[in-house]
Amino acid sequence: MRVHFRKVFFDCNSRGWPVKLRVDDACKGERFMIQRFIELGEGYSDIYELIALAKANRHRLSGFFVFHTVKKGQAVVSLAVVLHPTDPGDFQPLYICREGIPDPSVKPNKRYELFMETAKELGMDVIHLDVKPSTMFAEPDLYYQHLIGIMRMNRFIPPLQ
Repeated sequence: MRVHFRKVFFDCNSRGWPVKLRVDDACKGERFMIQRFIELGEGYSDIYELIALAKANRHRLSGFFVFHTVKKGQAVVSLAVVLHPTDPGDFQPLYICREGIPDPSVKPNKRYELFMETAKELGMDVIHLDVKPSTMFAEPDLYYQHLIGIMRMNRFIPPLQ
C-alpha cells in the first residue's frame, strides 16, 4: 500500500509500518493532479481580472461557482472560475475573489451581475454553494482545502488520482 503524505511517499513493510520512499521511486508511472485556488483578491477591481481570465480561457472553462457565507455578520459571496486541468502537467487552477462581494439577495450589486452575465455569455451554468466563512480556518490554505473537498465530494471537480 502506498500513501501520499505532505509530498513524501511511504510504503508499508511486512509488519504494516510505513517505510519512506524516495520521491523518484514513488512517482514512476504515476500522475497526480494538482488542484489549487489562486486568489485574485476580494472582488473589488479584481473581479474584472476574473472575468477576463474566463473569457480568455473559454476553451478550458469547467465551471462558475458562487460560494455564499456570512462573515462578521454580513452576508457575502466568493466568486470562482474553474478551468479544466492542463495537459501535460495535470494542474487545475481555481481562480477566486474571496468574500468581498455583498450577497445579491441582501444587497444587489453590479459586480455580481457582471459575473452572472459573463457566465451566461459563455454558456456556463453557475453553481451556488453555502459554505463556512474563511475566518473559521487558521489560514486561507485550510479554507481552500475545505472548498476543494466539497467540490470533489459533489463531483464538480475531478477526485484525487
